[in-house]
Amino acid sequence: MVGPGDEHNGPVVTIDLRSDTVTMPTPEMRRAMAEAELGDDVFGEDPTVNRLQERAAALMGKEAALFVPSGTMGNLLGVLALARSGQEVIAEAHSHVFLNEGGGAAALGGIQIRQVPGTAGVMTAEQVREAIRPLDDVHQPPTAAVCVENTHNQAGGVVWPLESLRAVRAVADEHGLAIHMDGARIFNAAVALGVPAQEIAGHADTVTFCLSKGLGAPVGSVLCGSEEAIARAHRWRKALGGGWREAGVLAAAGLWALDHLVDRLAEDHANARTLAEGLAELPGVEIDLERVQTNIVRFRLRTMAAPVFVEACRGLGVLGGASGHGVRFVTHLGIEPADVQRALAVCARVLGGRC
Repeated sequence: MVGPGDEHNGPVVTIDLRSDTVTMPTPEMRRAMAEAELGDDVFGEDPTVNRLQERAAALMGKEAALFVPSGTMGNLLGVLALARSGQEVIAEAHSHVFLNEGGGAAALGGIQIRQVPGTAGVMTAEQVREAIRPLDDVHQPPTAAVCVENTHNQAGGVVWPLESLRAVRAVADEHGLAIHMDGARIFNAAVALGVPAQEIAGHADTVTFCLSKGLGAPVGSVLCGSEEAIARAHRWRKALGGGWREAGVLAAAGLWALDHLVDRLAEDHANARTLAEGLAELPGVEIDLERVQTNIVRFRLRTMAAPVFVEACRGLGVLGGASGHGVRFVTHLGIEPADVQRALAVCARVLGGRC
């Protein structure tokens, strides 16, 4: 994609750091899609979808899995599978399931989200314990489940420590609660911790992960859990209009990504670290380097409104996201070390007032 011209260097190629959702399928992935064996998935007859679901369940250590169009649907189905109308789910106050999913749990399931202000997106076991509603109080909605987001987007791609997950799991078990994990970027968490994704997902009853972010597939997420939970989710998926037909053409991309693109997420993490350390040296930038653990870089500006900064960067061929005084850059498949250096040069130019 060609961006605006620079008066000295001519046209420049845009570096898109808005999200890892902007990744494009590789030529090899496109070939796998073109050659996929297909069938009608509503009848359970698409062999490629079935293989993806079996593979996903095995990777997460679960009994079953369901291929869905998006992570938002996957999270909604996970919540609907674990909670009922009039019940409550505990989630961190800045979690995606609360802030960025259109209020689906409340609108479609009658399920309330109880917000807990975590630290860098992570709730403590004691916070979860204190948020659980007393069963004998008819004035309050009964607590059904806990939702954890790993990695945590708003916190800057922070990974939940395994000991924190174990502690929250213990509290949930003590009170008979289920856990849903928004694991949109669970493979980033696994790479960062150096453990199999199954070790992380093992602390949750249901877990969803995204194929179209760092893994580079064009569409889709997968919800994994027990056979009973996935059966309930399957019924809800149909009610929401999410029944697939010959979806193997999309599932094939996910299978190829799981085979070839998980380990390379470490490259995105390294690029994000380089970007963050370079930004930390620029005037007017406030950034917590301890939170740059995976592929998301969030920072604030002391001297410029974030939308103004992002628009100036856009004019020089670097795309990012802005919210208030905050800026988000995300590294992903297709972003190389040279792109990071050019992005840093653009940021320096904008902050130096020479744009």
